Amino acid sequence: MATHDEDREVLLTDEFVILPDQTADDTDTGWGERPSRNDDHLLAERPPHWD
Repeated sequence: MATHDEDREVLLTDEFVILPDQTADDTDTGWGERPSRNDDHLLAERPPHWD
């Protein structure tokens, strides 16, 4: 006996992940670079209206 899709119960939880938040090619390592942080540079170059 074949079942129909509408007869199946689907349980969704908060832990159900469809896609990751970040993919490997969205990182420095994915582009063949070493991971680096430039927070100090960004803070030094911030616009005056951010103060």
